[in-house]
Amino acid sequence: MAILGHRWSVLIIREAFLGTTRFSEFKEQLGIASDVLSARLAELVSAGVLQTVEYQEPGDRTRSRYELTQSGRDLVVVLGAIGQWGYWHADRSKGTPYQFVDSNNEPVIAGFRRRDGTAAASMDVRLVRTATPS
Repeated sequence: MAILGHRWSVLIIREAFLGTTRFSEFKEQLGIASDVLSARLAELVSAGVLQTVEYQEPGDRTRSRYELTQSGRDLVVVLGAIGQWGYWHADRSKGTPYQFVDSNNEPVIAGFRRRDGTAAASMDVRLVRTATPS
């Protein structure tokens, strides 16, 4: 939550999944203040969720774009679970233009799997405190 709990962070990551890479694009898509966007992007880069990649358009100065790292791409499951929860439990009257699909454009859902790959029902899953991180 130290990474995702800040206001705007999840929306910035969502936009990155949708292909947004440039500061101006994030600002335009989200309607976020420049100073807040700068701070959130810096935090996400520092956390290893995004990385900056320098680029230069012909005749222009060098600029940075933001791309998801592998760590950031692994958040697709987290965003999928949050979106799924919202679809099932939140007010759907406002609708959403977003949907998670696989490479065949088939809708997918998030869920828990055991180490052997079999599905575990959410009602069978619980959070426990372990003595040491595993």
